[in-house]
Amino acid sequence: VHLIPVNPIREDGLNPKSRKRIMPDLLTEPPAIDPIYEAHIYCNIPTIAERSMEGHAPHYFKLVSVQVLIRHGDRYPLYAIPKTKRPDIDCMLLPSRKPSHPQLEAFVKHMSKGSVAQMDGSLSSLPRYPSHSLCEMGELTQTGIVQHLQNGQLLREIYINKHKLLHSDWTAKQLYLETTGKSRTLQSALALLYTFLPDFDWKKIKMKHQWSTIFCSGSCDCPMRNHYLEEEQRRQYSLRVKNSDLEKIYVDMAKIVGIPTRQLRASNPIDSLLCYFCHNVSFPCTKTGCIGMEHFRVIKMHQLEDERERQEKKLYFLYALLATHPLLNQTVNRLQRIAEGKKEEVFVLYSAHDVTLSPVLSALGITEARFPRFAARLVFELWQDGKRPKEHFIRILYNGVDVTFQTSFCKDYHKRSSKPMCPLEKFVNFVKRDMFLVFNSTNYYDACRRRQL
Repeated sequence: VHLIPVNPIREDGLNPKSRKRIMPDLLTEPPAIDPIYEAHIYCNIPTIAERSMEGHAPHYFKLVSVQVLIRHGDRYPLYAIPKTKRPDIDCMLLPSRKPSHPQLEAFVKHMSKGSVAQMDGSLSSLPRYPSHSLCEMGELTQTGIVQHLQNGQLLREIYINKHKLLHSDWTAKQLYLETTGKSRTLQSALALLYTFLPDFDWKKIKMKHQWSTIFCSGSCDCPMRNHYLEEEQRRQYSLRVKNSDLEKIYVDMAKIVGIPTRQLRASNPIDSLLCYFCHNVSFPCTKTGCIGMEHFRVIKMHQLEDERERQEKKLYFLYALLATHPLLNQTVNRLQRIAEGKKEEVFVLYSAHDVTLSPVLSALGITEARFPRFAARLVFELWQDGKRPKEHFIRILYNGVDVTFQTSFCKDYHKRSSKPMCPLEKFVNFVKRDMFLVFNSTNYYDACRRRQL
């Protein structure tokens, strides 16, 4: 637990309590960001079961649909720091090794029977659980599996045991499952599904393959989206070049491993260092010295500053609106069908990446949200008002926290209404119309092609 002192010593060295107050300070400095604390949150090491706000509603409301967008769990790095030994992490699933889960052994057994499932395209050739004694690049770790076994268990207790969203005789048509073509996303989806619907019938599982990390399906042609992404990448580069502390750290690390600074930077060292950090493995050493916590702290701090500036500059927001419209549009269409009485696809699971969740949060206007940690989950709940069955409402939750009223389309709605959620039509209007206002457009096709002055 990190405790933040309520009365920090001021910059002028005085304790605010030690002198008489004439005027109250109306503006207080936000507590300084601690990059090490933020890195711990990002790792999301499974410990005690978390408390969450999913499934909370007045007793006369009925839950009719749940759509879940997850980021895969903890993984081995995608990049290696040249001339250093790779972190020694075992990707075999061993129930006796921590972190573990009571269902881990049963999960492995069940996965071995999965050849009868209907897996789209290349998904059928992917392994259903990690199994290398030295993890391969990007492979899900045991921690990653356990994170999603916990997610599935938590969602089961709320949505199945409490709200009876699916009955024991559920059918394949009531589920919609979609994942990108990476083993880490497929395995994360299967781990969550296993504790959500224990010992499920493999014949009822139809896993769709999504080739795009932004889940744009058949609506991926969007020139302006690419334009805003390039502008955002320029902003990132410019911020990095301005950071002299970061440059010093890169120079120092490059000397330690004996490569040019440019090559070290290109190897994206934070990705690799986070793996050492999350698994409590010592950072790499060479004959010249060791990469240490200070190197990690400075690089992580820059990452956090970059996220903060990204929120302010709005380029990423414009990219996010265009990047996520196809996925949000699919979500809204499905919610509308269910609100009209259709009983299909009442539980939806999209298994994705940080580059999927992050733009969705941005597009929805949830600016306070942290960057998606390993095994992050974003949940859309659809509720029917039992007193007025024609009225439907949504709740949006991020890692168990209700963020419905942080969204741009439902900000402060709860201050004007006694209902603790957002009318479905507000979400529909946002996705079908209001998302495009900032582009002076009325639809996705036009917004994708209209150059801003």
